[in-house]
Amino acid sequence: MVNTWVTVCGMTTVVTGTGVGPLLRAWRERRRLSQLELALRADSSARHISFVETGRSRPSEEMVLRLAEHLEVPVRERNALLLAAGYAPRYTETSLDDPSLGTLRAGIEQLLSGYDPYPAVVVDSSYTVVAANRGIAMLLDGLPEHLLTPPLNAMRLTLHPEGLAPRIRNLREWRGHLLAQMERQLALARSEPLRRVYEEVSAYPAPPSADAGGEDREEPYPYFALPLRIEHEGQVLSFVSSISTFNTPMDVTVAELAIETLLPADPATVKYLRSL
Repeated sequence: MVNTWVTVCGMTTVVTGTGVGPLLRAWRERRRLSQLELALRADSSARHISFVETGRSRPSEEMVLRLAEHLEVPVRERNALLLAAGYAPRYTETSLDDPSLGTLRAGIEQLLSGYDPYPAVVVDSSYTVVAANRGIAMLLDGLPEHLLTPPLNAMRLTLHPEGLAPRIRNLREWRGHLLAQMERQLALARSEPLRRVYEEVSAYPAPPSADAGGEDREEPYPYFALPLRIEHEGQVLSFVSSISTFNTPMDVTVAELAIETLLPADPATVKYLRSL
């Protein structure tokens, strides 16, 4: 098999020399769908899906995009499918500094500012921090300089032994939640940058078990979701995380952005943050 590196619309994509069929089959198998199930969803036939996957039939550009949509293929990978099928990429990859994304940047800044004093952060697909508000800066106060040197990575900041990890009172649970989150992402989409981050942070020393007295077992408030319980200047703050993405993005960069907001999970946290 021969791979070709192609640069289109400001991005580099690897295209397999075997054509689009094996790529579509790999995505279908990853989603655990039969050819018949995919055909029913995409208003096609199992025979046609089989012909496409074996290379006996070349799918139209519309069919490639329709199959990609029903297979929930990430936007970046949809460009790779189009290139492998012999078509031009449909989605651009625009730098966030580009003037054309000025409205997007302004909207994100307004959202982050409006969420203060509660923490909020914007990350890309490998958890590189794109923007953050003062609530996040408060939590990062006092961390060593080498962790705060750009580019910042949210997973590294959270789980590094010199980062927020020593301040997190339920570190074992929160670490497990974050690692499982990355594992789910890696199972759904190929991302070498994310895999490298996962391999790094999962290798950090694991916290002791609750039986060893390494974490609080008291739950002073009836949480409705797994909280992040983190200490700040002697006060234990509790947050519940919510992650938002953009609906039907038409740009690779925008498709890979995620806005994480930390919602106060108890009245004491609300009172403390507002007092600041």
